[in-house]
Amino acid sequence: MQRGWFLEVGIWLLLVLLLIPAAAVGYVIGHSSKQKTKTVIQTPAMASRSLITPAPAFSTGDLSNTAGDDWITNGGSTFNQRFSSLDEIDTSNVSQLRGVWLAHLRKSAEAAKYSAESQPIEYKGVIYVPTGEDDVFAVDASSGDILWQHQANLDQTISTVCCGWESRGVAIGDGRVFIGQLDGKLVALDQKTGQVAWQTRVGQWEKGVTITGAPLYYDGLVITGISGGEFGIRGRVTAYDATTGKERWRFYTIPGPGQVGHDTWPDDPKVWQHGGAPVWQTPAVDPELGMLYFSTGNASNDLDGSKRPGKNLFTSSMVALDAKTGKYKWHFQMVHHDIWDYDAPSPVVLFDHGGTKGIGEPSKTGWLYLLNRETGKPLGPVAEKAVPQSTYQKTWPTQPFPANEPFVSHQVSEAQFAQIEKIAKASAKGKQIHVENGGLFAPPPHDHYVVVTPGAQGGDNWPPSSYNPDTNMFYVCAQSTVNADIAGSMEHEAKQGEVPPANFGSIFAATGFATNPGTLTAIEATTGKIKWQRHWVGDSCYSGTSTTHGNLVFVGRNNGELQAYNAENGNLLWKFQTGAGANNTASLFERNGHEYVVFYAGGNSLAGTGHQDNLWLFGLDGILGPVSAAGGGTAVAHAGEAKGNSKPAKPTGSTAPSTAAGAQVFAANCAVCHGSDGKGGNGGPDLTSIPSAKQFAVVVKQVTNGGVGMPAFKGQLSPAQINDVAAYVTKKITGP
Repeated sequence: MQRGWFLEVGIWLLLVLLLIPAAAVGYVIGHSSKQKTKTVIQTPAMASRSLITPAPAFSTGDLSNTAGDDWITNGGSTFNQRFSSLDEIDTSNVSQLRGVWLAHLRKSAEAAKYSAESQPIEYKGVIYVPTGEDDVFAVDASSGDILWQHQANLDQTISTVCCGWESRGVAIGDGRVFIGQLDGKLVALDQKTGQVAWQTRVGQWEKGVTITGAPLYYDGLVITGISGGEFGIRGRVTAYDATTGKERWRFYTIPGPGQVGHDTWPDDPKVWQHGGAPVWQTPAVDPELGMLYFSTGNASNDLDGSKRPGKNLFTSSMVALDAKTGKYKWHFQMVHHDIWDYDAPSPVVLFDHGGTKGIGEPSKTGWLYLLNRETGKPLGPVAEKAVPQSTYQKTWPTQPFPANEPFVSHQVSEAQFAQIEKIAKASAKGKQIHVENGGLFAPPPHDHYVVVTPGAQGGDNWPPSSYNPDTNMFYVCAQSTVNADIAGSMEHEAKQGEVPPANFGSIFAATGFATNPGTLTAIEATTGKIKWQRHWVGDSCYSGTSTTHGNLVFVGRNNGELQAYNAENGNLLWKFQTGAGANNTASLFERNGHEYVVFYAGGNSLAGTGHQDNLWLFGLDGILGPVSAAGGGTAVAHAGEAKGNSKPAKPTGSTAPSTAAGAQVFAANCAVCHGSDGKGGNGGPDLTSIPSAKQFAVVVKQVTNGGVGMPAFKGQLSPAQINDVAAYVTKKITGP
């Protein structure tokens, strides 16, 4: 007993002797050389940040496994199935789903030009999601606290963005978070802090190169495509070393001399070096076959094929490469010599069923193209059929027609024709012009409008589809649209030193992205048969789908609702108002033994839906109910001619409107549809062709209330901002 007492006293004396010099050293350091110390209090967010688990250098098996506990790639796995093996939430209880928390992403990307299309990634209790400004957030899945934020600080003068400012997601791996930015940079962030680890320039936005798709982390590589087909870029997919950012391989989607497919282009560098074929989305990978797969976008010039005779490979195609080297394996072109903007912007999906190694791509044409991913050969009959011809357009004599039924109609309805005829004539700058029904694959003529369906909006557009191996079904969100096209003349390239303009190569009037008839379709993968379909009248389907082992399909709606359907029969089982346009894709994961759904609702520029910064987590243990719906547009086209009220009006407010301030408002909210000069953008009309756009009062009313194809900005822009932009339009764009 006594010996133990002495031992204990000795230990305490030794501890005191050690602490005295340590305290002295601390005092000296804390008070030396004019340096003052301060107390640092660790906040809950800082404490949570310290618990971030960096992602490993995932194995190819990890990445290709079906999503379960975590959602570690944009597509749930490298198969891009957006399928979760979780089943706690199922058809019997999904109606009980409530919000666990609602986080706000610090008002990032709330202006009208932005779109929230980025599917969240989740790993070990942390959610990673970017906004349309390419700001990246790490969010604690338990609390909704923001652990860190990376601000991209994008140059707001970027003018080569085709279709809204958006990011479709990030990749994670090897302790980093990777994002492709609209300024053409690929950036790696430290996963624990959000600090930049490295960045590399994939291309220059000044030359038309932007990045909208989520990159793919795979086998120590970060792989990304580029956007910019409308600006005369040469499409490509490039792989970079995930540790250093150095380029490892590059594949051009427009082949050069000596490469497979080069003979499908004129031997003129000014044509094939600016041929388009962008890659809008994240590739898929089959590690067993060692192949990487993606689909490509439109040719350039877009709707004018007169300068590019031939099939124009690899535009509007599915392409397979060697995943390690980027070497060509096979291709399948879905639209030859595309002059309708029938590209394939949604991700390809890989599936296995009954011994079949398949790949599917839902397209703007309204067909689901189904191939054997080992060979690139169709799984079902695909007939080359004769289509209408145009000597000027150098049309290809045939197009591939899959035997399976399209998921949207190829027939222009009377209502659609009347709608597009009205829009086309309003765009004709007062000229008398004929509009005729041309049908599928009708080439744009020179002297009148021809109406085609689907329009350039689709069919299926960028929204990703999902595949459920339990049901062997694809779930495709689409819309039935029409275009009125007339061949125009546009210069192929910008002058030296100038930023290229959007180069559609034709004039077209479109019915927008919001109020077209929408379809949610379940399609059997191996046969292409439609098993069930839901029709939405006057409301497009403009969101990605996710599906689960609990027999569910999640999809968003323009009105802000996230919905869940029975995957087997299409019955609606649950809906929840998120407070902003739900034009995104849900991800699913497990936390503390329970299944959760994460969804970013921020609205969409092209659909004209309400904008917010809402990141939701849903679970069966949630207690939060729906919120109020955000205001939004009811876009028919991207914008339209205002009607009535030609009375003069005075600006509201105490100060005269500023055209300089209006220019900034226009760039942030209007240029995405009308173009940077107001003469037409992504389907929006040329404001100089609309007489009432010269009248200040009419423009104020139109911007405030929307309608006739334009979203309402009341509540989103202040009265002063509306006056400023009206002054800019009437004095600088449509004025003398």
